Amino acid sequence: MRVLLTVHQFFPEYKAGTEVLTLSVAKELMRAGHQVHVYTGHLGDPWLKDDERFDEYDYEGIHVYRFHHAYTPMSGQTSMIEVGYKNQLSAEYLKGVVERFRPDIVHHFHLNRLGIGCIDHLADKGIAQFFTPTDFWMICPTAQLMLGEGRYCTGPNATSGNCVQHFARDSKGGLLGSLIDHAPTFLFNQLAQLTKNNELIHYPMSKEVRAMASRLEATISSLNKLNGIVAPNKFMQDLFVRYGVNPDLIRESPFGITISTLDVKPKATRGERPLALGFIGTLAPHKGCHIAIEAVQRLPKNSVTLKIYGSPLEFPEYYARLIKLVGDNSAISFCGTFPNDKIGNVMAEIDALVVPSIWYENTPLVIYSAQAEKCPVIGSDLPGIAEVITHQHNGLLFEAGNTADLSTQISKLIDDDKSIIALSNNAIEIKTIQKYVEQLVFFWGMEKDL
Repeated sequence: MRVLLTVHQFFPEYKAGTEVLTLSVAKELMRAGHQVHVYTGHLGDPWLKDDERFDEYDYEGIHVYRFHHAYTPMSGQTSMIEVGYKNQLSAEYLKGVVERFRPDIVHHFHLNRLGIGCIDHLADKGIAQFFTPTDFWMICPTAQLMLGEGRYCTGPNATSGNCVQHFARDSKGGLLGSLIDHAPTFLFNQLAQLTKNNELIHYPMSKEVRAMASRLEATISSLNKLNGIVAPNKFMQDLFVRYGVNPDLIRESPFGITISTLDVKPKATRGERPLALGFIGTLAPHKGCHIAIEAVQRLPKNSVTLKIYGSPLEFPEYYARLIKLVGDNSAISFCGTFPNDKIGNVMAEIDALVVPSIWYENTPLVIYSAQAEKCPVIGSDLPGIAEVITHQHNGLLFEAGNTADLSTQISKLIDDDKSIIALSNNAIEIKTIQKYVEQLVFFWGMEKDL
C-alpha cells in the first residue's frame, strides 16, 4: 500500500512531538512493507518566488516533499490569514505529488502551512484520507485555545468575532492592542458578520477580517470530507463534535510510541541526594518551562535539581528569558536536545518529569514516554494531561500556571522518598507504535470501505 503522510514540519530541522509521531508511524508502516512518502511544510523565506517554494529530500529512507511556506502574498492570494489556512500554492503542489506517488491512503497529522485545500483536492479525487489532530489548529487560528498572558479560550464564537478581536489585538500591540483587548466583543462579532457576508465592504484589513470570519466554516467543512478522524483523547473528540464535525467520523485512540525495552525497573530509593527533576520539550512559553524554574527556585537549596532538555533555537527570546530566570542557580541546567531513541536513558537519570504546560495540551508524547519508563509525572491539571496522569497514583497534578502549587507537589516527593517508588510502580501500560499503526491500518480499511 502506498501511504502519504502530511505534517506541518518535519525532520531534520523540526523534532517536536508531532514530528516524532509522524516519523514513527512512517517507519512502522515501512517495516510492515508499505511504501511511505511525506508531504511537509517548512518555514520559508518571504522573498522566494512561487516556483521556488518546493523541494524534495530523503530522510532515513523516507522520501519527503517540502513546501516552503511564508506569510507573504503567493499564487494570487493576498490575505495572510487565508495563506495560512487555505494555501492555494500548497494545494497545487500536492496535485503533482499525488499524480507522481499515486497514494492509496493519505493520513494528515497537521495541516498548518499546507492548508485545508489539501483535504479538498483529495476529496475531489476520491482518495481516502484520515486525520490525527495533534493540537487545536483546525478549530483555533493560534492552535492553542489561548488568548495570551495565560488566559484560556473556549474557541471561536458563532461569528468568529472573538478571533478577529484577538488577531487585531496581536497585530496592533501596545496601548492600542490593549484597548482592542478590552473592547466589547459584540462589536467585533458585528464587524465579522458584516464583512463576511458582503464582498463589497472594503476597509484596511477587511480581507483579513473576511478570511478570519470564514476560517472555521471552511475548516469544519473540510474535516467533514475526511473518511475518518483519529482523536487522541476525549477532549479533542468533544471539541470537534461541538463545532459541527460529524461524530460518526471520529474514533478515539491514544497515541503510540516507540518503546525501547519492555523490562523497565521501577524507580528506587534515592538516598541522600537531591530530588532529580526533568523538563523535556519545546522551549516555548505555552510549554511552561518558566513555571518549572520558578517552582524550583522556591524550594530549599540542595533539595532538588532540574535538567532542562530542549532546543534554544526555536524561540530565542523565550530561551533568553529562561537563562535570566535561572541566574546563578547551579541546581538548574540546560542540557540541549537528544536523539529520541535515547529518551529512556534521560528518564533513568531523573526521579520525575515535570510537564508544566499552560495550554490545554493534547496528551504530550513525552508523558507516554515517561510512563513507559516508569517515571512519575508532575503535570498541569489540564484535560490532555489528566486523562493519562491520575493524581497521587501514577503522578501528581497541579493547577496550571500556579508556581506555588507546583512547588507544593514537588515538596511531597522531597519529603517522602517512598512516594516516588509508589508512583513509579503505578505507571500505566502504554500503547506501542506497532499497536497504534495496526489500529490505523484497520481503521483505514474499515472506514474506506463504507
